[in-house]
Amino acid sequence: MKRRRLHRWVFAAAGVYNIAWGLWAAVDPQWLFRVAEMPPAVHPQIFTAMGMVIGLYGVLYLEVARRPEQGWLIAAVGLAGKVLGPIGLAGLIATGKWPLATVVMCATNDFVWWVPFGLYLLDAWPYYRATWGEQQE
Repeated sequence: MKRRRLHRWVFAAAGVYNIAWGLWAAVDPQWLFRVAEMPPAVHPQIFTAMGMVIGLYGVLYLEVARRPEQGWLIAAVGLAGKVLGPIGLAGLIATGKWPLATVVMCATNDFVWWVPFGLYLLDAWPYYRATWGEQQE
């Protein structure tokens, strides 16, 4: 696979980052609200649950790092979340429900991963396509 070493490093880093972020959200579900100078969340359990999901994505990213030739679908779903999350946040900001300062969450969780995940998807596509084609026969 083209740039295999780079992709393994990126997904290992993404895995560790997501697991750490998920744990932090469980330990301190009010951090974003403090950073963005918002009132505390009434139901911080929702942020904790989001952290759990993000942490579980981290486990999946570690699997992509372990076997990059077989991680295309996981990475595609991950990148979709990293695009859809900021779109949802943009809606909250546009309607005035959340302040612009909350973009800090997307800066580290989403934007920094767009290029490396996209590059991986391009490089891994032939492997996914070959495997998917074999299963269709």
